[in-house]
Amino acid sequence: MLQLHVGDESGILTVSGLNEQIKALLEKKFPFVWVKGEISNFRVPASGHFYFTLKDAKSQVNAVFFRAQNRYLRFLPEAGQQVLCQARLSVYEPRGEYQIIVEVMEPVGAGQLQLAFEALKKKLDGEGLFDPSRKKTLPLCPQNVCLVTSGSGAAIKDILKVLQGSPYPVTVTVFPVAVQGAQAKFEIAEALGAANILCRRHEWDVLIVGRGGGSLEDLWAFNEEVVARAVSSCLIPTISAVGHEIDFTIADMAADLRMPTPTAAGEWVVRRLEHFHRELHTGRDRLVKGARGKLEQLGYRLQNLEGKITHPRRRLENLKVTVDDRLERLGVGIRNRLERERLSLGHLLGRLLYKNPQERIKKSGVEVHRLGKELTLHHRRILDGYRQRFENGLARLEALNPLSVLLRGYSITYRIADGKVLRNSDETGPGDRVMVRLARGRLQCVVDKAEGEAERKEGVIG
Repeated sequence: MLQLHVGDESGILTVSGLNEQIKALLEKKFPFVWVKGEISNFRVPASGHFYFTLKDAKSQVNAVFFRAQNRYLRFLPEAGQQVLCQARLSVYEPRGEYQIIVEVMEPVGAGQLQLAFEALKKKLDGEGLFDPSRKKTLPLCPQNVCLVTSGSGAAIKDILKVLQGSPYPVTVTVFPVAVQGAQAKFEIAEALGAANILCRRHEWDVLIVGRGGGSLEDLWAFNEEVVARAVSSCLIPTISAVGHEIDFTIADMAADLRMPTPTAAGEWVVRRLEHFHRELHTGRDRLVKGARGKLEQLGYRLQNLEGKITHPRRRLENLKVTVDDRLERLGVGIRNRLERERLSLGHLLGRLLYKNPQERIKKSGVEVHRLGKELTLHHRRILDGYRQRFENGLARLEALNPLSVLLRGYSITYRIADGKVLRNSDETGPGDRVMVRLARGRLQCVVDKAEGEAERKEGVIG
């Protein structure tokens, strides 16, 4: 029969004591973890903290993202969104429920996009694409504007609204393009190329390329290499106005000027016009003032010279004598010139009759035809050389692709706890959680046994 001694409470825990020990144990065992899942039951009370459930197909866990950390987010989480969280495990003692306390959150895939952003930025910067010396001088009076953006988005409405409020006339030509999606980068680059071709005909003063705000994925078309190169090679001074003030894209660095928003780009055009006209009016006023002063000065000099001028009648008599003399000399000169021209014309007519111009024209035509053939052949040889260099470059890039090694069956293994890549078996031990990166996908594994090189050889010999 079980007997309970009420007076002896050694080894008995209270509920709160049990929860305290569980909390200490979890927080010590799992200081930081990366968790991926789908958001559900998302709510934001007056405190500003985010409370939600992170789930996958088989399980779920409660999560809290305190206001001190979530205020730095560049996006607002919502139910159904896949996210990647860095978090600490903890226990909410009053209810005895374990939860994760989120420190960092990003949409699934944003990490890879950020790596791609930094890699392209480093590459183009190394080529000098962002060098300030490549930037074109912006116009003083941008009255003719070329706009490359979505034909129905918020950006074009904001820019046109600002320009319509300008007291000075502004002409706008719009190249409507897709600003997000798989084809957006090609449409933007093609529009910039078309603007280059048509710029001499339309004489655009400035080109604005951009779109309204959005997530990193939404703005990604402006982080593509083809768009960055198209912006850099644009013959028209180019302003990049992508997203909100906190957004920064590769196109912003390649452009001649970066504006934080499309609205700010339109305001820049208006301010530039206002400054130009203000300076124009100021210069006009200075010119008028200077001209008036000069006229007054000349008036004073005229008054002083009135007493020094020769009588007009005497001056006219002298001029008549001079004119008669010049007329006589002019007549003689004209007769002599006509005689020389007549002799020269007779000589040229004789030479023209002696030499047949049709024969020279025929010989020149044959020479032009021969030179045209040589020029065509030379151009073909140059194009063949460029084509061979391009194909060799593609082959070398394919050979240097790090993913080619993984496709041959190799993999990369790193600890989940600290993300360190494992190169030796003594860097891990039984029970450690590791991530195995394959050519396609990843595997989360638990180490059952770690064998060194010597142990492996002994096992093979035995």
